[in-house]
Amino acid sequence: MKYRVIAAGLAALCASSLPALAQEAGPWSVEGRVGAVSDYRDRGYTLSAEEPVLQGEATLSHASGLYGGVWGSGIEEYGVGPDGDGATVEVTLYAGWAGSAGGFDIDLGVWSNVYPDGDDVNYVEFPAQIGRTLGDATFSTGVVWAPSQTGTGDEANTWVWTRAEYAPEDWPVSLHAMVGHEDGGFAPDGKTDWRVGVAAPLGAFTLGVDWVDSDTEDNAVVASVFWGF
Repeated sequence: MKYRVIAAGLAALCASSLPALAQEAGPWSVEGRVGAVSDYRDRGYTLSAEEPVLQGEATLSHASGLYGGVWGSGIEEYGVGPDGDGATVEVTLYAGWAGSAGGFDIDLGVWSNVYPDGDDVNYVEFPAQIGRTLGDATFSTGVVWAPSQTGTGDEANTWVWTRAEYAPEDWPVSLHAMVGHEDGGFAPDGKTDWRVGVAAPLGAFTLGVDWVDSDTEDNAVVASVFWGF
């Protein structure tokens, strides 16, 4: 399961806005990040048993909007589904297209989530999002859908989310908040999750602090530090 918010060249999550120093070569560019989080929280769940883990990502993007990349994180052993069978690493291979239409930013993709040494826990998801920037604020919403497959317990899964970010240029930090709702193989009874946080860029590094909670798991304060390249 991915918290990471999709976008070409974005470091997620997906959990804070992380600047990267793109390596450009004609219409192609490469960017990424490496760092650590105090607790890997995905859609409210802890996948690292509330322990720190290393994470990293690299994305190759084309001027046309096409992109592809790889993302990885440490996880708790047996932390993925009831039959994790020793999986201690989560790897996501992803591809998609990001662009603009009618003043909105659009991102469509596919994720292949792989757990080396896991037993029947790999699965594929299809994320889509749309967003718009208004002054210093950015609003986005999206859905991540996984069809029924072995890795989802033979049940389809849907996570719908919305996110807001406020990042004035003259502020040393940016603020963000996110809420999501999930139903299906990963949340048979339905589950709502949310987080609020702050991110502070320091040169090529970004420091973040998030409060993460859901109606199925205890809340946590998650600290992060990433270096963008």
